[in-house]
Amino acid sequence: MAKKRIINEYPEISLDPAALEGHVDFEAIFGRKAPLHIEVGSGKGTFLVSETRVHPENNYLGIEWANRYYKLAVDRLGRWEIENVRIIRTDAAFFFAEHLPDNSVSWFHIYFPDPWPKARHNKRRLICTENVQQIIRSLQPGGVLNLATDHADYFEQMEEVLSIEFEKATLLQIPFTRASGAKEGETVGTNFERKYIVEGRKINTIAAKKP
Repeated sequence: MAKKRIINEYPEISLDPAALEGHVDFEAIFGRKAPLHIEVGSGKGTFLVSETRVHPENNYLGIEWANRYYKLAVDRLGRWEIENVRIIRTDAAFFFAEHLPDNSVSWFHIYFPDPWPKARHNKRRLICTENVQQIIRSLQPGGVLNLATDHADYFEQMEEVLSIEFEKATLLQIPFTRASGAKEGETVGTNFERKYIVEGRKINTIAAKKP
């Protein structure tokens, strides 16, 4: 019988949401001042592992709600002994509103967020006017929002929400930047994307920059 894999905890990279009060001091958390990248929906940590190793000059924060994936990501990042990453299990919208200081984030990576496909659940989607306002508030001037989804209806909503900001010039549309770990034919190189590509799903992307 194969041994059950041991999932280790690495408190040095795990943030306790219950211990956070008000806006987060990221310089204190990382022990240095550096551009902050936030990934929402980190899954098993595939994107974070590749990006943090290629870009040690940046700080990375992963946000994951699913406990199983969160634990796997912590174990994976911890085993790699990556110093410029932290990860937290919390609701992303709540974290944006309660804990992100103004002009603090260099880059948001939001790849394949839950599409909540049933019409009655659409209001739970992360990319909506209210949450995009929080993203804009917390982005530094020149900061980037990178979005990817395989869900056509959700992509239409993303385009509609961002188009309002493009018209107001609170955001400027820019080309989508492929992730460092993306292989040929991929955009972000996550486990979800690789699964969707095998299934023949179209990957839709859109990106914006804060002026």
